[in-house]
Amino acid sequence: MSDQPRTVEVPEELNGARFDSVLAKLFPEFSRSRLKAWVLDGSATLDGAQVAPRKSVRAGQTLSLLAEATEVTEAAPEPMELSFVYEDAHMLVLNKPAGLVVHPGAGNTTGTLVNGLLAYDPALAALPRAGLIHRLDKDTSGLLMIARTLEAHTQLVRALEAREVSREYRAVCAGRLTAGGVVDAPIGRHPTQRTKMSVHHSGRPAVTHYRVLTRFERFTFIACRLETGRTHQIRVHMAHKRHPLVGDPQYSGRLVMPSGASEDLQAMLRGFKRQALHASRLALAHPISGEPMELQSQLPNDLLELLGVISDGEHTAAEFDAMAWPEIPDRS
Repeated sequence: MSDQPRTVEVPEELNGARFDSVLAKLFPEFSRSRLKAWVLDGSATLDGAQVAPRKSVRAGQTLSLLAEATEVTEAAPEPMELSFVYEDAHMLVLNKPAGLVVHPGAGNTTGTLVNGLLAYDPALAALPRAGLIHRLDKDTSGLLMIARTLEAHTQLVRALEAREVSREYRAVCAGRLTAGGVVDAPIGRHPTQRTKMSVHHSGRPAVTHYRVLTRFERFTFIACRLETGRTHQIRVHMAHKRHPLVGDPQYSGRLVMPSGASEDLQAMLRGFKRQALHASRLALAHPISGEPMELQSQLPNDLLELLGVISDGEHTAAEFDAMAWPEIPDRS
């Protein structure tokens, strides 16, 4: 345990909520089971007193947590080439390539991003999940936030929970979308295929905003912004709209070659083995200084090659990268 407790005042919107639920909201970097254990052993207190997990709290009361992050993983440091678009003493923003697994797990105990981060900065071992604030699927490329201090970690997790971090993606989906819009549909574990997610009435709320950047005869280049961060959210929502992402191995179904597709297009679609999805932009307040930050990642080469073949050379790589989020949804 740390010698210095971390304190926070109960906000108005959590007035009347259970003590353990409020702790989970205000200290999301820790698991509920760990927080409950700290409540029971007196490491988490309300106005300086030990209380039961079910105790109702009032706005303005003070929560204190005498705790420190524990070693998050036994993953071994492994030097690897990592590309950062931002770095200071408090945080990193990484440009993750497609094909890199983020967290160690069954079948992926080495060669993950966590292994590489621990080699780059061994101090990250003292933070939850090696400082990672969110995640990207193995075959999704783009920007990831990593905290380097516990204070930065706490602030970034809170900002993400409060929807104060704008996360924007670029994707190529099958079919010709006529307009941008919003998908507001809950996502949960697929009822029969447990490695997949699906839109399901008992799932957790999920909201994806999308805009058309440019259309082609059989495909659409889109931008997406997340209100929530469910597993596979963009992939599931676009498949739910019957416009799955090109190359998606889980949600696009069997590859059906468009009629009249050129040999180049057929070869590209057969060879594109990952979802055409890239985390292209982050906008947030710096976790310590509060200064506004906007970070961008250019489209990776494989997506540019896909777009080049789909567009038949209609746009350059620079033009695709420059396509900005339309503030007014396309209604054409």
